[in-house]
Amino acid sequence: MRVGKGPAYERWAKVFNLKQMAATLQYLQENDLLEYEQLAERTAQAADRFHTLSDSIKSTEAAMKVNTELKAAVVDYAKTRSVFDGYKAAKYSKKYLAEHEADITLYRAAQDTFRRLLSGAKLPKMDALKTEYQKLTAKKKATYGEYRAVRKDMQELITAKANIDHLLGLTDAQKNKEMER
Repeated sequence: MRVGKGPAYERWAKVFNLKQMAATLQYLQENDLLEYEQLAERTAQAADRFHTLSDSIKSTEAAMKVNTELKAAVVDYAKTRSVFDGYKAAKYSKKYLAEHEADITLYRAAQDTFRRLLSGAKLPKMDALKTEYQKLTAKKKATYGEYRAVRKDMQELITAKANIDHLLGLTDAQKNKEMER
């Protein structure tokens, strides 16, 4: 109990705790989780599923980021290729470089992006990149819907398990003491 709180807080805390335990009991009965082992197993399964979906979303977002970088590099490459070809035709003239330095720098940055992301593979077509991005977006959207549902279920299970642990007196400090013995 909090130090300095009055009897009203104590009364509120008791009522609140009773409501939480009643809600937990109702949840467990509705979901047919009457054995502690079942509850622990379902909680672990829900957490594993949540982490799997989270990793899937993160990998999809990483692929989307690479796709976006490639699209930007393709656009920069296409815009500045003629300038670089002129630079080569001028036999790498310092005067030509000074006049078109920004475009040549952009061209070289696009080439560096291709080397870093494609590792020598063939340059993809813009239509293919756009199609891939749309597929990744659709996949992320579908996975994220399931992710929200699994997250909600996992949070309910974790809360119920924590309440039952508290009710049974299985707090972390007590579990650690039992393990030490």
